[in-house]
Amino acid sequence: MGVIDRRCLGRVWEDPEKFLVFPMAIEFGPFIFDGERRQVFKAGAGIHLSNKAFELLRLILAQRPRILSKTEIHDCLWGGTFVSDATLASVVSEIRAALGESARRPSFIKTVHGYGYGFAAEATDAAFAPGEGEEDRRHSRRRPCWLRCGEREFDLNVGENILGRDAGLAVCLDSLSVSRRHARIVIASGLATLEDLGSRNGTYVEDIRVSTPVTLRDGVAIRLGRVTLVFRSLAMPASTRVEP
Repeated sequence: MGVIDRRCLGRVWEDPEKFLVFPMAIEFGPFIFDGERRQVFKAGAGIHLSNKAFELLRLILAQRPRILSKTEIHDCLWGGTFVSDATLASVVSEIRAALGESARRPSFIKTVHGYGYGFAAEATDAAFAPGEGEEDRRHSRRRPCWLRCGEREFDLNVGENILGRDAGLAVCLDSLSVSRRHARIVIASGLATLEDLGSRNGTYVEDIRVSTPVTLRDGVAIRLGRVTLVFRSLAMPASTRVEP
């Protein structure tokens, strides 16, 4: 019997600073499962699920294409509390009704009679959250991180990205207030880190001058000299912490 990864229930079992969360959004058929907002969407509209139905759907999505035994599901959803098989069947029926399928003609939830349940359809990790604009969907098909400077955008690669005035840099900024090699952003291990490279006019994050590497989060404002950029990421949560 396989071992269920407890992270599929959205709980952090390790140091949260070193932990990358189970994919926040999963797309299947016309639906998007958004683990962060605890919602399932169809064509942008939310679909109601009870807490247990939501957690069961999360569980079988996380373990796809495995078929989970009823015992595994009981242990994961109800812990040491006894519930009957009828209770589990009722939760499965709720999910099926929300997804518009029946037990006789399942499209998503597979039943192995006498054993358990699994997710049967094709599903992929979605790089964008429902409700975001077409702009973010476009970036979901490119790289997961980028910088916005007015109407211009710069995709960021995994590894080192140099920001400055020199031609040919990953982020080339045409301003005399920006040094030739002003700063760098390093993307590695699921984190984006900004570091000043001894620039004349300084590097700022939310108006705080950077003196040591800073971990970036989605939506944070970066200023190099007189040039302001916005860091965007489809995978990293909002807010910024300045490292000691």
